[in-house]
Amino acid sequence: MGRKDKIRVLFVCLGNICRSPAAEGILKKLIAENSLDGAIEVNSAGMSAWHEGELPDSRMRAHGRLRGYDFCSRSRPFNSLDFERFDYIIAMDESNYADLLSFAMTDEEKTKVRRMTDFSTRYTHDHIPDPYYSGDSGFELVLDLLEDACAGLLKFLRGEI
Repeated sequence: MGRKDKIRVLFVCLGNICRSPAAEGILKKLIAENSLDGAIEVNSAGMSAWHEGELPDSRMRAHGRLRGYDFCSRSRPFNSLDFERFDYIIAMDESNYADLLSFAMTDEEKTKVRRMTDFSTRYTHDHIPDPYYSGDSGFELVLDLLEDACAGLLKFLRGEI
């Protein structure tokens, strides 16, 4: 498939070591399970470059592994060229959302920015909380929220909602 044939999705959080790489891994697994590998491309980035080149947080990887995920992407910072490369840029919280909108130079770029929780179907959270300073329950909550929102996002991308 050519570039125009693929839907490209970018998940964004602050450091790109917990929430956004987890969303990336979850959506990639859903894509594979639904035989959509050639139709949807997924990546993740952070609003900061603090952890550039690092694997996701070891706690997030461990919790993900227990659910059958492989969170193995490397952290990278968001940059303005991402607006050209991606069709949807999904923010994990309101701060990320506002930061992404401030990077957008055109109305078209602004329409690409969405909130992760916009795709939630079972939860009423208005953001995906950062689990970095929380314990196991924080990581589990984030995975619950992301599994739900990624399933909703996939339905949206397939035109089912």
